[in-house]
Amino acid sequence: MADSSNSHSATHNSPRAWLLTAALSPLAVRLMRQLLAHGDYVVACLPPHEFEHEERSAEFRELIAECKSGRKDREGWKDRIRGIRCDGRTMSGCGAAVAEAVQVFGRIDILLCCKSEAVIGSVEELATNPKTRNLVRDQFESIFFSQVNFIKATLPQLRSQRTGHIIVLSSIGGHIGTPNMSMYTAATWALEGFCDSLAYEIAPFNVKLTIVQPNKEIQSLTNRLIFAPQIPAYAHTMNPAPSIREMLSNVLNTDPETAMPPALDFDDFPASPTGASIEPEQGIGEILTRYPKLSPTAVDKLVGETVHALAAIGGHENPPSRHIVGSEGATAVKEKLKTVTEEMEDFVESSLAVDIFDSELKKEAREGRTSEQSPNPGPSTE
Repeated sequence: MADSSNSHSATHNSPRAWLLTAALSPLAVRLMRQLLAHGDYVVACLPPHEFEHEERSAEFRELIAECKSGRKDREGWKDRIRGIRCDGRTMSGCGAAVAEAVQVFGRIDILLCCKSEAVIGSVEELATNPKTRNLVRDQFESIFFSQVNFIKATLPQLRSQRTGHIIVLSSIGGHIGTPNMSMYTAATWALEGFCDSLAYEIAPFNVKLTIVQPNKEIQSLTNRLIFAPQIPAYAHTMNPAPSIREMLSNVLNTDPETAMPPALDFDDFPASPTGASIEPEQGIGEILTRYPKLSPTAVDKLVGETVHALAAIGGHENPPSRHIVGSEGATAVKEKLKTVTEEMEDFVESSLAVDIFDSELKKEAREGRTSEQSPNPGPSTE
């Protein structure tokens, strides 16, 4: 059990008590291995619907088996990890997880909000019927509301400790929009905006907050993907622009068990008497759910830098408020911010021009009124 009598935060090199809001992703499992090897304590929240999915929970089950194996290099691991079934959808569930974490390990040093899943579909495709419209709410439930619930449940404990660190594993989707991932981007922006405001509120209690942004594919390819039925107008035969739906489908198609149905071909749909193709109002097909299956080597390469960043930042005495993982992501965000800056400069110039023009009009109006109000000099006395 961690020492709860110490009122000071665990230093960067000391054992730390972590609470992970979702611990079944390949990224989370690799992070937990690194934390346990460091001597840290881990409370792993296990979303029930994912834990019951055998393939999704396989890596976590392997980790638990290792912890109990008696291997010399795993000595003590089973005493420093606790799994709790909780998905963040209710405050009572989150509160119970926090209470159990404190009871077992004495404190919570780091709350890692790492729940993610991505809804794939254009705005129109997410509005074709009640089921697809519900995907929008589900996206916000998983990325925004569940993590907000965990944060709210943990804050009283961190505040009473007068120390702690909240890390939100987001993505560069918090800066950059992506076609066919509008709801994922919206939920990510919402969570980051929430955290930007929260950081000011908790600073007086010595509670820190960091947003970690890896590339979007890192979160997408290590969590659940949900595909809305496709509308022909957005099929690749009609829209030659790169499609995230097609890119993700190509990755899923590398494994027969996760392969996607063939992409829609607009030519497969009947034509009207005038020769124009008839586009159905409803999307074609069913809502599809997939967990990408990548080789262990591919996953290690994909998530390695993010795992290292989380382990290094967590519990640090002076952590960054935001950390972008990888030079590629940093470059993309930099270009985006550069564009925004240029737009702001253009806006300022336009505003100044309007202000100057408006000032000149007001000046002319004042001078006109002054001229009209000047007293008549009257007839000359000469």
